[in-house]
Amino acid sequence: MEMNTPPRSTIRLTRRGRLALVATGAVVAGTAVAVPLLSVEHKEEAPKKPTTLVIPEGWRAGQIYEAVDKALALPAGTTRKALPKAALKLPNDAEGNPEGYLFPATYPLDKKATPESLLAYMVDTANKRFNGAPIAAGAQRNAMNVYQAVTIASLVQAEAATKADMGKVARVVFNRLERGMPLQMDSTINYALNRFTVRTTGRDTRIESPYNSYQRMGLPPTPIDNPGEEAMRAAINPTPGNWLYFVTVKPGDTRFTASYEEHKRNVAEFNRNQQSPAAKAAAR
Repeated sequence: MEMNTPPRSTIRLTRRGRLALVATGAVVAGTAVAVPLLSVEHKEEAPKKPTTLVIPEGWRAGQIYEAVDKALALPAGTTRKALPKAALKLPNDAEGNPEGYLFPATYPLDKKATPESLLAYMVDTANKRFNGAPIAAGAQRNAMNVYQAVTIASLVQAEAATKADMGKVARVVFNRLERGMPLQMDSTINYALNRFTVRTTGRDTRIESPYNSYQRMGLPPTPIDNPGEEAMRAAINPTPGNWLYFVTVKPGDTRFTASYEEHKRNVAEFNRNQQSPAAKAAAR
């Protein structure tokens, strides 16, 4: 089964040309006195250091490590290497892997900020949000622990095209787990291959990885990104429904169904749309 995730809305930053206002000198005549031109030297200001670090919903741990390195002007790989020294308060199920617990938010960057302090701040924030009564009770109500709820939320964050679809995606996860069906989600393949794409090939689905949800039953061993609050709410309060399949055939049109035959027709429409000139241009 293909459960393709549409690309996130990409903001293309257009480089705008800056208009340079050039004042040309003029010689004023009248008293036969030449008026000298005054040249003003403009000193370039030193770039200001960022005062905050914004972690978007759905970023993977690797992306966050890179962002911390850049924000603190550290050599690439510094934050990843700092993990053992950070003494992060993670659940036992995480086995030291902070994926899923680097909570998306805006964090202050003061002069004392270090990779260890920022990672600890993110994990502490996640623990406060996830271990509170609503999330913990919701997880228990659905016969799972909080770490499993975070894992489902990470799937929802990666797969849902819109916030409105999050509850339905969560329901698909629950329905497939209850029926003993593999999740077959492309987002887990992308995580295993460390990539972002909407196209998954048959070869991709045969890779040897614990994150291959086409071949392995149950949830992936860890979250696959760091979900936000909406995804967490969807994970503990999935929308009622009998859906087993979904695919986004085009932006704004995600179709959920319990019928495999209907799903195949939806996937065929998705594939046709991917071959359109507009889709090819957008992928460039």
